Amino acid sequence: MNGFSIREMLAMQHTLQEKYKDKWEPIGPEAGKHKLLWMIGEIGEVIDIIKKNGDVKSTEDSDLRKHLIEEMADILMYYNDVLLCYGISEDELKEAYTTKFEKNMKRW
Repeated sequence: MNGFSIREMLAMQHTLQEKYKDKWEPIGPEAGKHKLLWMIGEIGEVIDIIKKNGDVKSTEDSDLRKHLIEEMADILMYYNDVLLCYGISEDELKEAYTTKFEKNMKRW
């Protein structure tokens, strides 16, 4: 099974943004904060699923799990929109993530 890369997600999100460019706010730094707010809203939806149904049921009940994963996908879509808004590349993200990972590995 192949992985699902940031590059693939960014490309898919770019395609979606292109398709709806006449209906949606243009991708750019000005839209970044709006995309972050929409992402926070989606995070709230994930929290609601778990809060209302509990940790175990949210992962073991197939319908709830499907809904949970769908909302997680929404979060990733907005996350990728934010990356597009600020022109953050997969390579830049990998470098920052790796640096942060290494810093955290030495923390305690």
